Amino acid sequence: MSKTHPRHPITLQRVVYRLEGMETVSVQRNVEYRLSEAGALAMDIYHPFPSASGTKVPVVLLVTGYPDVGVSSPLGCSFKEMEMSVSLAQLIAMSGMMAVTHTTRQPATDIYEVLDYLDHKAAAPGVDATRVGLWAVSGHVPVALSALIRQPQRSFRAAVFSNGFTLDLEGSAVADAARTYGFVNACARHSVDDLPPDVPLFIARSGQDELPGLNDALDHFVSAAVRRNLPITFVNHPAAPHCFELNDDSELSRSIIGQMLAFMQFHLT
Repeated sequence: MSKTHPRHPITLQRVVYRLEGMETVSVQRNVEYRLSEAGALAMDIYHPFPSASGTKVPVVLLVTGYPDVGVSSPLGCSFKEMEMSVSLAQLIAMSGMMAVTHTTRQPATDIYEVLDYLDHKAAAPGVDATRVGLWAVSGHVPVALSALIRQPQRSFRAAVFSNGFTLDLEGSAVADAARTYGFVNACARHSVDDLPPDVPLFIARSGQDELPGLNDALDHFVSAAVRRNLPITFVNHPAAPHCFELNDDSELSRSIIGQMLAFMQFHLT
């Protein structure tokens, strides 16, 4: 993929939580999962540490809601190459689960290509495709929500959503943001009633999130999820700005990231 710009500083930011040895996890890079008209689309597979030979492990997919075409040019790299993605995947692997990041041209459909590849091909020996978790932040969340809604037969065991644009249950904040920031609003016209009733969700909110309408939409989403009695875990970080994982180097931020990892561990392992 051609890079016409130097890397934007945001692509060099790692999450503020770390585990000793996380940089040493084993990674299969650029495993081709689909050949598009513009070239190969690939994923990076981070293996659990320490690896257990012959043992099948669950997989966590870091969901992207932005097509790399149009994003990689101004940012200087793809989503899977961003240090946020790399460091999150390393943390997940250190927590005993396989982590997958990927490039995409059509986020709303490419996610299923990745999942199908992990289901049916030997891209990742030892992966247990019956235990899948989704992890998404910010504008990536609508594609993850769409996957839960549209493919409930898949073996989704849990999802972590942080500072996410969710559903337009009142108003048009998510649709407006999709037009402004360029993410794919894959769950437009859906409601909380369309979500599967048995997939546990971890929802993290930044109290000082500066993106217009994000928290209003998120608050409506959480309220509707509670009314429907969905299995949600909700954490509010009162003083944090958007994307606290990168932008708020505090004990509370690190504690919440640790809770996210523990949530995935509990439901997948």
